[in-house]
Amino acid sequence: MSGHIDTPLENTAIHETFEQVDLGPVTILDRVVLGVSTITGWLFPILMLAITAQVIMRKLGYNQAWLDDAQWWMYGFSMTVGFSYAITTQSHVRVDILHQHFNATKKAKIEVFALGWLLMPFLIIMTDVLFHYGWSSFIAGEGSSSANGLHKLYILKLSLPALFALAILASLSMTRRNLNSFTSGRLWVVLIGMFPAAWFMAERLSFYLLWWFTRATNDTVELRRIADEPLLAHTIWYGLVVVLVAITLSFGASRRASKG
Repeated sequence: MSGHIDTPLENTAIHETFEQVDLGPVTILDRVVLGVSTITGWLFPILMLAITAQVIMRKLGYNQAWLDDAQWWMYGFSMTVGFSYAITTQSHVRVDILHQHFNATKKAKIEVFALGWLLMPFLIIMTDVLFHYGWSSFIAGEGSSSANGLHKLYILKLSLPALFALAILASLSMTRRNLNSFTSGRLWVVLIGMFPAAWFMAERLSFYLLWWFTRATNDTVELRRIADEPLLAHTIWYGLVVVLVAITLSFGASRRASKG
């Protein structure tokens, strides 16, 4: 696998990180994650200044609730983005005495299973749950519990599903990267490599499409009752069918291309 990266990130710390762990060329998904991470990284010096200022003002008897809230906002946002950055650059801490002794192919297979079958389903579930969590906060106009705190707390909560979606992009990119190290990167291979995640994502898409279809075509049903409609009762199987059909079609196309 090539260690050179043909990207505008040449001669940067990120480029050096990719070379050190031999991650190969930077993909579009990597660029998105690294771009957001680079910008968000500037929150850390601002956070340090905010913490220092708050400590000094408290000693002087001038506690500022809005500054406390700002610290939590910056910390929560930057740490969540940092999770995606660690996945992309493989800079997370590994507590694994066995992994380091495996060959490259075995390591890649473990990464595919861990990312595609364990982590990504969790990230997709959390993205779905947190979207509703943030939207409910927005509808309620949720603010700070302190009178002089940072209000519009829903802005932070609405950012959570977007940040988890960023982690999904990072995990998808790394899953494909590891698959490419020991097999082809065909669509059907990627879908098998992240089968539980692909299944759940297809189920969620089926659910929301049918939810909006029911809302548009049935004016008599209450919004909170749409999910109980018979059409939406079997979306988990609809999602499975969608993924299996996609795998079959992609596999067939690959076979035809190899024969041609």
